[in-house]
Amino acid sequence: MTTRDTVAPPGADKTAIRPFHANFPDSELAELRRRIDATRWPDRETVSDATQGVQLATVQALARYWASEYDWRKCEAQLNALPQFITEIDGLDIHFIHVRSKHENALPLIVTHGWPGSIVEQLKIVDPLTNPTAHGASAADAFDVVIPSMPGYGFSGKPTTVGWDPVRIARAWVLLMKRLGYTKFVAQGGDWGAVVTDMMAVQAPPELLGVHTNMPGVFPAEIDAAAFSGAPAPAGLSADEKLAYERLQFVYQKGIAYGYQMGLRPQTLYGIADSPVGLAAYFLDHDARSYALIARVFQGQAEGLTRDDILDNITITWLTNTALSGARLYWEYWGKGYFNAKGVSIPVAVSVFPDELYPAPRSWTEKAYPKLIHFNKLPRGGHFAAWEQPQITAEEVRAGFRSLRKS
Repeated sequence: MTTRDTVAPPGADKTAIRPFHANFPDSELAELRRRIDATRWPDRETVSDATQGVQLATVQALARYWASEYDWRKCEAQLNALPQFITEIDGLDIHFIHVRSKHENALPLIVTHGWPGSIVEQLKIVDPLTNPTAHGASAADAFDVVIPSMPGYGFSGKPTTVGWDPVRIARAWVLLMKRLGYTKFVAQGGDWGAVVTDMMAVQAPPELLGVHTNMPGVFPAEIDAAAFSGAPAPAGLSADEKLAYERLQFVYQKGIAYGYQMGLRPQTLYGIADSPVGLAAYFLDHDARSYALIARVFQGQAEGLTRDDILDNITITWLTNTALSGARLYWEYWGKGYFNAKGVSIPVAVSVFPDELYPAPRSWTEKAYPKLIHFNKLPRGGHFAAWEQPQITAEEVRAGFRSLRKS
């Protein structure tokens, strides 16, 4: 269990902001290790690559390290070193990190994680954004940073009724920022966080100055539908558009088996709630490029992520038992469009990482976001940008929002 330092007593104002502290008992960590050691392994895949899924050698290397060397307490201490809070929004407890900058006129920013994820993915960008002078940037680029755990994820409450989709989460995030006293703010996200951030931009509350995304929703509806159907690339596409089309088609046809399962039948996934190794394998299979990076990490190669990074993200989901409550987000939003243009009319900054699910072409990005204030193609980095390339991501967020700051 986690410890909530100021759990609202009966009759108290549940919308009050209460401090939060994470503390799991040793018995839960011992039980986790026991379950890892008790894993019943399947046969090895019958191919020499990852075309059948996450490879046995990778998961066994992960399990050995997880059971014998990994230390959750380091992640727990890192979380508890940051100001964390709980507040009730729309009947659900929402957990969030809130770090105020020491610099004057810091721009308030709310950052949203994705799946298979948690606030762990954003921890590396907190100090570069709130304390830019310590990272080679100007005090004028400082942010106050708010990082919530999405409903059903991590330390936030688990919805017990339907309806907590990205549209509702977007409204909740605006309310959260206003509750914290911010009258003007910006938003950032990738993966589900990009969808939530797009929805905030579509809703366009007057307090929201603009958004930054590293997974922009740019595909025209007919292009998105064609890619989903498996049709060849339409005639007349530029080289950049054709590449984006082919990469998205690969995602639809080969890359998101988990999305179909969680979108249609999330409650069936009892195995990932019961087996830590099952959960780990499921989380590793997000996309081909991210999996290849993670596999290299567990082969001992130096990459943007470490073994501890990867296991921190899996372990927080295991300890909070949020595998299925997080999975239901796919069911809530099934068939409503992840990568398509959504009708955003407020200022938008876009960063294109080369190993993202698809490299967004500038042509479609300008049509999807008519008030495009920043567009940059980066030399390295993938889907989990803040986690894998925090310095580049922080620089992009600073650059993306610079024009929206008061002169």
